[in-house]
Amino acid sequence: MAKKTVVVESKLNDKFVIASDIRGHKVVIDQPANAAGTDTGPTPLELMFASLAGCIGTIGRIVAMQKRIALRGMDIKVEGDLDVDGLLGKPIDGRVGFEGITISIHVDADLTDEEKEAFIHEVDSRCPVSENLMNATPVSVKLA
Repeated sequence: MAKKTVVVESKLNDKFVIASDIRGHKVVIDQPANAAGTDTGPTPLELMFASLAGCIGTIGRIVAMQKRIALRGMDIKVEGDLDVDGLLGKPIDGRVGFEGITISIHVDADLTDEEKEAFIHEVDSRCPVSENLMNATPVSVKLA
């Protein structure tokens, strides 16, 4: 088994700005101005969707290379609905997270629709971000 440890260090600054250092790359997370943020970056939920789309695209490229598919590109749309009352501390009937997440993928390759369907299902089955969202992954929150 080849293990890889992924580490991201983040700091909450003024208002809702969260600065993350990811292997020397600076990423800023924020809230829109209408939600008391300064709108200097995407929200955590938007970044989660971008991470999911990024993983699908990355694994898509890996699968295409392995299967010698001439993949010209992929358009990936990720969307989902959630009840924001829960994250604001208000009582809700459902869960705080998304009710569901839908990934719509346009595959630009010389494949039939059936082959594209098989391709995206293999890609999704190999995507760690998708797998972590679909299955319960233990999360430990502790005081540092």
